[in-house]
Amino acid sequence: MATIVGTLLTSHVPAIGGAIARGLQDTPYWKPFFDGFRPVHEWLAQVRPDIAIVFYNDHGLNFFLDKMPTFAVGAAAAYHHADEGWGLPTSPPVAGDAALSWHVIEALVAAEFDPVTCQEMLIDHAVTVPLSLFWPGPSWPVKIVPICINTVQFPLPSASRCWKLGRSVGRAVRAWPGAQKVVVIGSGGLSHQLDGERAGFINKPFDLAFMRSLVEQPEWATRFNTRELVAQAGTQGVELLMWLAARAALPAGARQVAANYHIPISNTAAGMMLLAPEPEAEWAV
Repeated sequence: MATIVGTLLTSHVPAIGGAIARGLQDTPYWKPFFDGFRPVHEWLAQVRPDIAIVFYNDHGLNFFLDKMPTFAVGAAAAYHHADEGWGLPTSPPVAGDAALSWHVIEALVAAEFDPVTCQEMLIDHAVTVPLSLFWPGPSWPVKIVPICINTVQFPLPSASRCWKLGRSVGRAVRAWPGAQKVVVIGSGGLSHQLDGERAGFINKPFDLAFMRSLVEQPEWATRFNTRELVAQAGTQGVELLMWLAARAALPAGARQVAANYHIPISNTAAGMMLLAPEPEAEWAV
């Protein structure tokens, strides 16, 4: 069966993609952020996963306010990155693993989720920026299964619901008969708010508590309802739901391999974590 080798978590603001495109990684503003990824690059070079399941939130490129699914799963052979208007160069198409996608979709429906199935799906910077951060270079050595979570239009899925989604995806992957090594990516910001009276809001104590909880008490964030999460993390900070879903795919006993937290990046809190299952960890049934 397939093996989940770890979880990668990162912020994805477009400015990061712009810094990569302009080669600014070693400038004083960006270096503390990009240096945090060096241990991840070493780990990935050793582990060499075949597939990345990417929990992310769309920013209007594929879904807009008139049609906003709560959960959507890509089931395509390839995913195209179109122009988002940020001035970022578009990336080449990213290969998908449609067979695994359908397996995950069927497992989610059996678990009483109702995902939208997308046999064609555009991806935005929430997918391409993490891939560029984890695998710097002109191409990415993994196929992807993108899973989009609505964090844009209310009603949003609860933290508890996203945790259960991640658990179900983890079970589906471990039941996949292939021998592939799978890494699960959670792509989204930590605390930030881009508009309104709290524009520029960052809550460092909450961010650090949330990051610690993913190791020590993984379901901690599920105690907060959506409005409480917005109050703690900001309107766009609810993107931490992607981190939570990705963490849920691992067993309770996961260890931190690497982590970094840096503020600010484009008026947001920027975080990164690499978690791996403990050798004797008990996987959820």
